[in-house]
Amino acid sequence: MASFNKVILMGNLTRDPELKTAPSGSKVADLGLAVSENWRDKNTGEYREIVCFVDVTAWNRLAELCHQYLKKGSPVLVEGRLQFDEWKNPQGERRSKLRVRADTIKFIGPAPKRDNQDAPSEASPNSKDDSRIPPRFDEMADEANVSDEPSDDDLMEDDEHLPF
Repeated sequence: MASFNKVILMGNLTRDPELKTAPSGSKVADLGLAVSENWRDKNTGEYREIVCFVDVTAWNRLAELCHQYLKKGSPVLVEGRLQFDEWKNPQGERRSKLRVRADTIKFIGPAPKRDNQDAPSEASPNSKDDSRIPPRFDEMADEANVSDEPSDDDLMEDDEHLPF
């Protein structure tokens, strides 16, 4: 039986990322994501919105970056897979939860403001500064769209790739 588990969501964080350390020593960040759907009601002409709240888990370096750069309200694009968790609560009742385990999280929107933005930097120009804010998603879009895949025009001219 074939299966495929892939999730792509874009929304805003509902809370600041919470960073924890697992017993194995790995870093884990729990994120809350709000994904909204907007439409116009045909009967009333009013605009409607439904919001879906999704729990997202990031691990290791991705978790640290989320904790460092994201905050409540930050827009993100999450790619990952569904993960089903089961446990028993202290009363012995079975509980379960479906969440997204993030493989990649792209920060979109402007870089967050820092409290000490006006303060002079003590780091030398040649030293590595880990507190730098990553570039915006749209600034990286041109690099992300580079592909070694043949274009649709190339495939149309190649008899081996015809769809029949």
